[in-house]
Amino acid sequence: MRRRRYPSDTTDAEWFLLQTMLPVPACKTPQGGRPEAHPRREIVDALRYVVDTGCKWRALPADFPPFTTVWGFFDRWSAAGVFNRIRDQLRRRVRKAMGKQPHAVACVIDSQSVRVAANVPKATSGYDPGKKLPGRKRHIVVDTRGLLLFVMVTPASVHDSVAAREVLLRIRLMYPELVIVWADSIYAGTL
Repeated sequence: MRRRRYPSDTTDAEWFLLQTMLPVPACKTPQGGRPEAHPRREIVDALRYVVDTGCKWRALPADFPPFTTVWGFFDRWSAAGVFNRIRDQLRRRVRKAMGKQPHAVACVIDSQSVRVAANVPKATSGYDPGKKLPGRKRHIVVDTRGLLLFVMVTPASVHDSVAAREVLLRIRLMYPELVIVWADSIYAGTL
């Protein structure tokens, strides 16, 4: 059992909530599987450490499970949509606690250009002439309380109204209850 604590580690209250949202271990399913070698909480703590510090997978401190194990869980859970489900469940809980309906009916879309390092491939980055910035653009959709619904990353050269078509299509599929989308004038045109 890991002894050292990091600021990114889950509290007991957070773990109590998160563990119910994680997939059932393969060894506990009818198909069966090997028991997991490391406690799930240590895996989650390692994932949170990577997100918090931005370190490389190989640079995980030695008191976490091996980086290959942590990466394996990250890869499987990402492919299975586990993180999206956790985000959605937590957002619904927060909205309920605020006295709102669990599902948002309105959202806000905007973008943010971000400078990237020189070694980022040209295929995934571009130049935003409005911001005079080489990099990428995050297209972000939040509910009216600022809680995240969706993020899509494009080269900075992709115009907001062009990316909005894809973003709005995905949002409509993911959240059919949304009926109002607020956006600034850059999104004007045929969407």
